[in-house]
Amino acid sequence: MHMSRAVSKVVLALILSFSTFVLPIFARADAVRGTVVQEEDIRVSPSTDAARLAQVSRGRELVILQSTPDWVQVEAILRNPSNAEGATPEEQEGKTITGWVPAKGVVSMTTQDGDRIIFGEAADSEDEASRRRGRRDAAQDAMRLYYRVYDLMPTSPLAAESLYRAGDIRWQLERNDIMTRPSAHERQSYLRGQMTEDWMKLVMKKYPGTKWADLAAYRLIENKLCGDWQGLAKCPDKEAEMYENYAKEHSQSPAAPEALYEAATRRSALIEIYRTEPNQKKSAESKNQALGLAQRIVSQYPQSDYAYRAQRLIFYIQQGIPTYGNANE
Repeated sequence: MHMSRAVSKVVLALILSFSTFVLPIFARADAVRGTVVQEEDIRVSPSTDAARLAQVSRGRELVILQSTPDWVQVEAILRNPSNAEGATPEEQEGKTITGWVPAKGVVSMTTQDGDRIIFGEAADSEDEASRRRGRRDAAQDAMRLYYRVYDLMPTSPLAAESLYRAGDIRWQLERNDIMTRPSAHERQSYLRGQMTEDWMKLVMKKYPGTKWADLAAYRLIENKLCGDWQGLAKCPDKEAEMYENYAKEHSQSPAAPEALYEAATRRSALIEIYRTEPNQKKSAESKNQALGLAQRIVSQYPQSDYAYRAQRLIFYIQQGIPTYGNANE
């Protein structure tokens, strides 16, 4: 009997202990989340005189615990946990701080026009990043803010565009890094670093049939492109085919005329590449294909800048002016 009571106490203690860890997880799932649109200091208590714990950057995720008219107690995710290969234990764990931030800078899931406010700050940060002497880390701010629109308000009319813009900024930042490495000149694409595709694929999955999904699909082609063609036909031939297929499958995409132009320039390059092999038959075929693609751009997308570039390409091909190789240089 005494043993049974002892066991019951142990079981009860375990249940209470388990609840201590589990309940916050469920509470967080239902919690109001938000972000800050300006950098804010997070403090140990709701006072400007209180000790400063850290600084919260624009677009960082906040879990709102409680609030007063002037202050909000938050759990700020300063660094998301990373499962990337080579991540340190600290990076794997991430970094979260609980403290107080001024309420005036917080935009939450329930803020009226919150999606517009965060999107506006993201667009402003993106513009700042494009300036020669713009704010440091403005591109990263814009990336987080755009993603936060999708994350906090996934049904917003701005969500699809925001997710694409977040993914596009991350893509460009990674590309700038990857293309500075020696491996960027490798002929085979798999021999160099790859831009992260998950956000682009998420756009395609969540918002199929939209122009943002079309643009995301276009970005993914870049990971399959060769580095240096090394004067061989295989790469430009394969790449031209990829771009042609994209234009066929995404004919309404804003990137369709660009895709056709990229295909046309590669077919034009093949005129000279096959001529040096020598393979006059394939050189002539490439000329006809390049002209056909360029003429399609002019007729199907006459208002696009690529129509004028295609017209220039047609002139070069008809005049026998090489568009690839030493003769072009």
